[in-house]
Amino acid sequence: MSEIDVVIIGGGPGGYVAAIKAAHLGLKAVLVEKDKLGGVCLNRGCIPTKALVSTAELLNHLQRAGEFGIQVKDYSFDFLAVMKRKDLITRRLSSGVGQLMKANQVRVIRGEGQIVEPGKVEVTDSAGEKEVIKTKNIIIATGSKVMRLPLPGMDSEGVITSDEALSLSELPSRILIVGGGVVGIEFAGIFKALGVEVTVVEMLPRILLPIDEEIARRLTQLLKRKGIEILTDCKVKEIKKVNQNLEVLVSTVDEEKKLKTEKVLSAAGRVPELGNIDVQRLGIELDRKAIKVDEKMRTNIPGIYAVGDVTGKIMLAHVASREGIVAVENIAGKDSLMDYKVVPNCVFSMPEVASVGLTEEEARKENNNIKVSKFPF
Repeated sequence: MSEIDVVIIGGGPGGYVAAIKAAHLGLKAVLVEKDKLGGVCLNRGCIPTKALVSTAELLNHLQRAGEFGIQVKDYSFDFLAVMKRKDLITRRLSSGVGQLMKANQVRVIRGEGQIVEPGKVEVTDSAGEKEVIKTKNIIIATGSKVMRLPLPGMDSEGVITSDEALSLSELPSRILIVGGGVVGIEFAGIFKALGVEVTVVEMLPRILLPIDEEIARRLTQLLKRKGIEILTDCKVKEIKKVNQNLEVLVSTVDEEKKLKTEKVLSAAGRVPELGNIDVQRLGIELDRKAIKVDEKMRTNIPGIYAVGDVTGKIMLAHVASREGIVAVENIAGKDSLMDYKVVPNCVFSMPEVASVGLTEEEARKENNNIKVSKFPF
């Protein structure tokens, strides 16, 4: 057993950035990752979806080329080539994270990490071999997983998550997306640009709830104009396999109706992933299903920190990275606090939506004496 300053469990944007920061501050760090470096964001989230968004945007521009005086007589796309490009980008960036670890002399151990006790982490590799690491501090950065909705028929063939949507070998003719949040709206734009008929079902009164209400309303109009069907105040009650398609029973304020589709994409959000961490045995306090931390990213157990999606706060890659930095700075003896007041947020819809700080609604709750400026762009 070798003693080090910090073991980080999870190699996503929270974990690998924390490892680099630790190296810069002169701390000896070990990064434990059971899958690919880069986490959900790089391998199954932000990066692959943005690769597909870039293809979708190019297709949208081609469709409007005539407006710019450019005559495009004939074009087509190869879906398998589109997906191959996406895979190449993610592999290249994941490899880049590995090079960063080497450059900063961070040891990466491939395997599943569990906390035996504060100050001791056991890693089990794919062959079942175990290694115990003694450490002064531990950072849990195990991320999140797709939330599974408890609906009848959700396990039917043809019902996919965002993970499976990024691994499709052929396009469906029609897709119904359950959830009008960031993931659902981004995939709606991607699939529509690729020629798929898209319906978005959202149980709340509007899409993109955290976004400013007026912007969400205007975006809804633009998406509908593109031919994306958006049903708000609408709940999915049941999914059935009927021949080669799926039949989705939905209920609105006025009626129940059945929608036919080839695929259903469950995009209802993500939940913290605790991995192999036995929080109950360790006595780590939870806030619902997330690990509870203070503004220094400390859990209630001395020497154990948590960062990123596993804390259940703002599930964005750059937030996880900042949390990782804050945790390491505190480990190094600095007095560093996490502040969520001005977190930049972007939805890669078409058109894109970006925000930072309070929405108009939130600002009015704090002080109704505000000014609102609008500019057509």
